[in-house]
Amino acid sequence: MKRVVVLLLHAGYWLVYLGIALLILLAAWLQVRYREHYTYWSLVRAWPGWILSIIPEVITFYVFYGLLFDRFLKKKRLPLLAIWGVGVMVLSSLLGLVVDGVLFHWRYGPSFTLDTAMECALISVICLIHGVMALVIKGFVSWYEEIHLKESLRRKNYEMELALLKSQLNPHFLFNTLNNIDVLIQKDADRASLYLNQLSDILRFMLYETRSEQISIRQELEYIDKYIQLQKIRTAHPEYIHYEVSGEAGERLVEPMLFIPFIENAFKHAEKKVEDAIRVGFTFDEDRIVFVCENRYLAAPAGGEGLGNELIRRRLALLYPGRHRLDIDIQDNTYKATLEIRHAN
Repeated sequence: MKRVVVLLLHAGYWLVYLGIALLILLAAWLQVRYREHYTYWSLVRAWPGWILSIIPEVITFYVFYGLLFDRFLKKKRLPLLAIWGVGVMVLSSLLGLVVDGVLFHWRYGPSFTLDTAMECALISVICLIHGVMALVIKGFVSWYEEIHLKESLRRKNYEMELALLKSQLNPHFLFNTLNNIDVLIQKDADRASLYLNQLSDILRFMLYETRSEQISIRQELEYIDKYIQLQKIRTAHPEYIHYEVSGEAGERLVEPMLFIPFIENAFKHAEKKVEDAIRVGFTFDEDRIVFVCENRYLAAPAGGEGLGNELIRRRLALLYPGRHRLDIDIQDNTYKATLEIRHAN
């Protein structure tokens, strides 16, 4: 929420409160003015006392608004909120009584009587009302800001995913795969049909499944497996790539196409005439996923970390804030990406 809107919200609250207070005082004055011989001038002269009487309410309101909400209510520490709230209300009311007494009533020193105690209790109750209103207003502002932030993150995430998907729909991969399947049709029609079905599944996955915010990790692994099988058509080395999955994937969910950019980057830059040029592995623990993609190359990838990795880092920061770790290691003609994703508590 914009600062101007918040300031206007606060100003409106205090104007309404002061308006109601003035109406109550005016009504009380109209009832007693004939009996006590009050004049309009006496009403005007009393305004400093009215202004000072609002000090406890203002202190309580902004202590609740600026301190107690974030420190206690937001963290659901209700007992501490109650203790601190009572302390703030009592101290604020005592401060108001002291200021009022020093300036207007105490001629020969302070006097604490039953009336003073009751006045302190009354001011504390009024402070309680302001404290509750402060929590309500701050809660509304925080709720609105969280909705706005989530909407902004959702929009940025959608834009990033769309850009990422466009970058992953590599026409060279599509054309080369179709050409390889076309050549394979003459040699092994059954195998060519299998690869054609895998290519169809990949395209269907990219066009439809990626529209969901999250998909099953099993679907992501199936897509990766088919992608790797199609890439193998382009090499005569059966051990060109080593792909391994360890642990139980379970029913956990991930964002679609989270890992494929690293794998595609590996195929793009890997040395194609050696065995184990690419190594891809998933390790599934009880509370995390560890993905490793490593490839050997002849020339270092452009940009140091490879094309699109900055976009990937931004996407991970939005999707898994504080719950991921991405390490890129480039040395000895080997490019290695390690991505760890931890589950939410």
